[in-house]
Amino acid sequence: MTETRNCLSCGRTIRGRADKKFCDDGCRNTFNNLRKQQEANIAYIKQINQVLQKNRKILQQLLPQDQSMQKIPKARLVSMGFHFQYHTHTYTNQKGNTYFFCYDQGWLPLDQEWLLLVRRKSDQQ
Repeated sequence: MTETRNCLSCGRTIRGRADKKFCDDGCRNTFNNLRKQQEANIAYIKQINQVLQKNRKILQQLLPQDQSMQKIPKARLVSMGFHFQYHTHTYTNQKGNTYFFCYDQGWLPLDQEWLLLVRRKSDQQ
C-alpha cells in the first residue's frame, strides 16, 4: 500500500521516491526562499527588541526607584547609546504633551536640551 504525499510548497500530489518532499525544483526553491525570508524577518524583530530593551534599561538606570520623575539633559541619554526613534508607545495627556515610552519607562521632551523621565504607574493601561 502506498502513502499519498503532497508537495510542501504547492500541495500537489508527489510521485516518485518515498523521501521526496517537493513536486519539482521550482516548488523546492519557493519553499526555501520563503523560509529564509521568514528567518530574516525574525532576526530583524529580535534586533529591534534588543534596542527597545537597551533603551528601557538606560531609562531605568537614570530614574531612581524612589522617584516617579526626574529632569535630565538629553545629551546624557545620547552618551549612553539611547535611540530616540525606538519606543513601544506614546501617551498624550490632557495638556497635549506627548510622552514616549519603552514599556514602563518613558520620557517627555521639554525642549531641545532637556527631558523629563517618568515611570508608568502599574495601575495605568
